[in-house]
Amino acid sequence: MPICHNNSFTFHRFKEKAMASIHVDLDSLDWTPGSAYKGLDALYEGREVFWRKVLSDRRQQGGGLAVLSKICPPPGKMVKTIAVARSEEHVFNLRGGRVNKSGKPIEAPGNSYTLNPTGQPHSAMIATENIALVIYSGETDDVKSVEIVDIEPALGQVA
Repeated sequence: MPICHNNSFTFHRFKEKAMASIHVDLDSLDWTPGSAYKGLDALYEGREVFWRKVLSDRRQQGGGLAVLSKICPPPGKMVKTIAVARSEEHVFNLRGGRVNKSGKPIEAPGNSYTLNPTGQPHSAMIATENIALVIYSGETDDVKSVEIVDIEPALGQVA
C-alpha cells in the first residue's frame, strides 16, 4: 500500500520477489498450430483450425496466461465451443468475432471485449478468421465441447 508524503509516493517492498517484466516482439513469434498443443483432434479433415502465440505463461509462479488466439473455420462452417472458465478470462477480439447460428455477427467485428468470470459457463460460435488477445488470471478454460458445424441459413434464406 502506498504512503503519500509531500505529493510523492513510497511503496513498501513486497516480501516476495516480484516477477520480472516480459517484453515480446509479436512478429518474431510463429503461430503454433492447434495440433501441437491440443493433439490431432484439433484438426478438421487434416486441416489446422486453431493457432496461438503464447505471450506469457506465469501459471507456475501463481500468475496467469496471455495468448493471441487465431481460429480459422473451414469455408461454410463455424467453430462452436462450450467451456467453463477456471479463472477470469478476458477476451479482446482484434479481428472477427462471435456470430449467431446463421453466421451473422452478433458483435462489432474486431472491436469487442468479453469477461468470463471464474466458474462461468460460456460459448462462442466463430464463422470467419478470428484473432483475439486472451488473458487468463490463472488456468485456461475447462472446454466441454468443440464442434465444427455447418452455418445454418437464416429464416427465409435458401440453403
